[in-house]
Parts: sequence; structure tokens; C-alpha cells
Amino acid sequence: MRKKKLMLTLLVAALTLVLSSGLALAFQQTFFGEDLGLGEGTPLSSWPNAAAARSSFLSNLIGVGTENFESYADGTGAPLAITFPGAGTATLSGTGYVNSVTPGTTNGDGRYATSGSNYWEGSGTFYIEFNSPVAALGFYGIDIGDFSGQVTLKTENGVTTNYTIPNTVNGKGGSVLFYGVIDTDNPFITATFGNTASDTDYFGFDDMTIGSVEQFQPAPVPGALMLLGTGLLGLLGLRRFSRN
Repeated sequence: MRKKKLMLTLLVAALTLVLSSGLALAFQQTFFGEDLGLGEGTPLSSWPNAAAARSSFLSNLIGVGTENFESYADGTGAPLAITFPGAGTATLSGTGYVNSVTPGTTNGDGRYATSGSNYWEGSGTFYIEFNSPVAALGFYGIDIGDFSGQVTLKTENGVTTNYTIPNTVNGKGGSVLFYGVIDTDNPFITATFGNTASDTDYFGFDDMTIGSVEQFQPAPVPGALMLLGTGLLGLLGLRRFSRN
């Protein structure tokens, strides 16, 4: 009987370790990947680093929607209200508008869509307001950093958190990056975009994803799963030993 209780205690401890390890890693995490541009007149045909960061971001979410701006007419300006399944409505305000370019080309200044033809053309400061708190925000940024600055992101809802996106500075035009943040400790209702440089840097903004706390599901942690597997093997060995 004492050995059975020990086995049960060890199993519960192993499961608790796995669950707590997974959640701790994903409570507050940023995701970043960047592919450098080829020049203002040449779009990238693929962006593997940015795409990998996006995949990692999405692996922690379930049932989320992504806005690619394809349903809006060219030239549509702020405010722009967008509905996301399970997360509510996001309203883009400040400077910006929907721009459209033919796939395989740029607007002449290094900006283009990462899916379809349309993207959000941002400059200066623009912000997103959510009608209910969200825990996740991710997006592709196109042609960022060729005007010496790095994009900043500030999230707010009682608690203010500031992020500086580590994009390459003074690179060629046409770059693509992905940036995402998941913060289940501090769900936010506003996200403000700015720039560390005094000059205005125009950039493209596309394939935006937001997620609520309920849509957060941490990706499995390989190390924790290995610990669980090792623990279970140990328990099986203990059980066989007790039978012998």
C-alpha cells in the first residue's frame, strides 16, 4: 500500500511539473523573425525567418482569426474596425490606410502585402483599441527600419508594457519581419505603435492576429514532456520491482 501511494504521489508531481513548466514559459513571451530586403523595388518571394516566428506564435493559440485587409477597398482609412472570432473587435486609428499593390511588386517604396494584394500602410503613430482585453497580438511588418529607427509597441490596460521591436536599422527596403507578443498576466485593451527615430518611417502591416486569454494554449515543452516520460518509466520499473 505504501508503494502504491508513493507511485501516485510521484505521478501527480510529474504531471504538475509538466503543466506548470508549459504555462510559465508562455505567460509572457515575444516572438520575432526578420528577413532582410532586396531594395525598394523588389519584394521578397519568401520570408522563412519571419514565417517561423509566426508559426511559433500561432502554436500557442487556438481558434484565432487573422486579418489580411483583402475585404477593404484600396484607400480605406482609419478608423478601421475589424472583428476577430473569439476575441472581439479591434479598431485601428491614427495615421494609416489600406493600400493595394499587385502581387510580385512593391508600391515603389519597398512595401507590399504578405498575402493577397492589400496591407495597412502605417506611418508615425497609430494604435489599436480592443473592445475587450486580449492576451496576444502578432503581425507581419514590411519595409521596417530603412529610415534608421526601430518600431515600438506599447500595450496598456492599467499596466503599461513597452516593447522595442529589434528590427535591423538602415537596411535595404522591402524587408519582412514578424513580431508577436503573448501576455496572459496583463491582457491589454490598447496597442500603440511608434518609432525610436525622430523621422517618420512608413511601413506595411499585414496578417494581424489577436487572441483572447481563452484562446491561449501553450505549446508543449519538450523538456517537460521528457521529464514526464522518464518519471513514468521509473514508476513502471518501481511497480515491476514491487511485484518481484
